[in-house]
Amino acid sequence: MSEDNAVDTSCCASCGIAEVDGIKLKECAGCDLARYCSDECQKNHKSLHEDACKKRAAELRDELLFKQPDSSHHGDCPICMIPLPLDPKKSTMKGCCSKLICNGCNHANNIREWEERRDPLCPFCREPLPTTKEERDKRRMKRIKANDPVAMTQWGGEQAQKGDHQSAFQYFTKAAELGDAAVHYNLSVLYDDGHGVEKDKGKEIYHLEEAAIGGHPYARFNLGVEEEKSGSIERAVKHLIIAANLGDDKSIKLLMRMFKEGKVSKVDLAAALRAHQAAVDATKSPHREAAEEYYRNRRQQQH
Repeated sequence: MSEDNAVDTSCCASCGIAEVDGIKLKECAGCDLARYCSDECQKNHKSLHEDACKKRAAELRDELLFKQPDSSHHGDCPICMIPLPLDPKKSTMKGCCSKLICNGCNHANNIREWEERRDPLCPFCREPLPTTKEERDKRRMKRIKANDPVAMTQWGGEQAQKGDHQSAFQYFTKAAELGDAAVHYNLSVLYDDGHGVEKDKGKEIYHLEEAAIGGHPYARFNLGVEEEKSGSIERAVKHLIIAANLGDDKSIKLLMRMFKEGKVSKVDLAAALRAHQAAVDATKSPHREAAEEYYRNRRQQQH
């Protein structure tokens, strides 16, 4: 907010009483422009404040939406503390503790257990790994009962794969309420496809935005595509650059196409390419490279 638009919030926006002694002012729920001494004052001031409130609320939303996240929604591997790759094949979700572990740490743990002739344990929580689907599902349900949003997201995904989209929606919604930002992407897919819920473009975009704020690059990419379709090129480019900075390949490809069409500057594209490469490089480690080589050789042997 510029100095020209600054508002004195030390007094009630309706009656003008100052916040002194026992007088406590509460902020407008929609913006940071006004404060009130009572619900009655807020109600009386609504018609005068409504337009400015909506405008400022939109500005605050954009400030949050277009802020570069510190990391992707995956975060760091909890063992090696190196950023997790975006490729889901390069990490494994552990049902015992709901931790996403990189293949490098998984592979290193497997080698150590094999060399020491130990029974397989989770590399993070050190619990014995489940040997059957029934045991795995039992552990996951235990975590769901303990209000673990990651376990709910995983279970909801399995229900969606089975075609039970209504159950998936319920689990996804609960996980979102408990603070799982990434699951908003799953909800956006349901609203886009109309699976388990009625199709709703507004809710789809809302959940894409929530996921993007949480560092989900695929949600961010989808928002960029939507903005380009609507002709909001500047907003589209902002979304794609943020996703590219997180290491998203599709966003880089779309930025390159838009550059050829004159929609992206050479300077912005060059900066995005450098940031993208830096994000990809940050996910690399000797253990992960060893794991990738091991799995690649095993696949070749199987064929």
